[in-house]
Amino acid sequence: MSAPYAAPDDFRTAVLDAGLLVASAVDGVYQLSGEFEDVLQGLQRHLGSQRVDHDAPRRWFPPVLPRAEFLRTDYVASFPDLVGSVDVFRGSDAEHKALLGDLEQGCDWTQHLEPAEIVLSSAGCHSLYATLPAQIPDEASRAEICGFVFRHESGPDPTRLQSFRMYEFVLVGTPEQALGHRDSWMPRALAVLEGLGLRPRVEVAHDPFFGRAGRMLVAGQVEAALKYEFVVDITDATGTAIASANYQQDHFGRTFSLTTGDGQPAHGACMAFGLERTTLALYAAHGLDLAAWPADVRAALGC
Repeated sequence: MSAPYAAPDDFRTAVLDAGLLVASAVDGVYQLSGEFEDVLQGLQRHLGSQRVDHDAPRRWFPPVLPRAEFLRTDYVASFPDLVGSVDVFRGSDAEHKALLGDLEQGCDWTQHLEPAEIVLSSAGCHSLYATLPAQIPDEASRAEICGFVFRHESGPDPTRLQSFRMYEFVLVGTPEQALGHRDSWMPRALAVLEGLGLRPRVEVAHDPFFGRAGRMLVAGQVEAALKYEFVVDITDATGTAIASANYQQDHFGRTFSLTTGDGQPAHGACMAFGLERTTLALYAAHGLDLAAWPADVRAALGC
């Protein structure tokens, strides 16, 4: 069975012509229409209604986080090509004059900037770990989170956004608790997405680790089946991952000094949904005319 669109360019043209997205001068950066945002907000509410841990705190994160906390995640070591750093001007009047001179002459004016104390967030859960207690309670630490993240990647595919939102259900605890969290969410997530008329397939996946050392990390991640992606076919060119179930082992427990009751590094897991990608998948599956969508899907999203 073929996908709704032959190629990413075809899907991009369709959503732009329908006014759902408005292109900018940079690939991967779009303005969203009011209707698109209404559907996305409905999706967010629908995902939130699937929560099981009703006592888990719910947190909405900004698109930035402290640089020091970001560096503790080791993201720069694994994904330097995706990182977004925030630079600011802290100079004097004379230095400002030099900056303006470079700007007027078409030179590199950014050399007058320096790194700020914040960076763009690369994953929703990165903002969570530094706020957790050093000793995780016996019942584990759970959180329902949402926020904007940034990945420096782009192209003609409108699903590959540089700035987008993730909705996540996170658990930090023992290895058994973390694995149980991930594995219990996988059939639940599949049912949620299928209930919205999507047809995802679950695939063992890996993160886009960088460089030669990254290739070894990819092999290890796939062999251990740490990451599963929920993939839909929007175009014939490639599948699109709209959600993922992840077991992070003790990576963040070690880097953020989080321990369980037995003194061992805590393990983490999360079920993450890409809000913009899933919204685009809904338009690809049901058509660009929202009024013609199945009534049960529109009711679930409240739109």
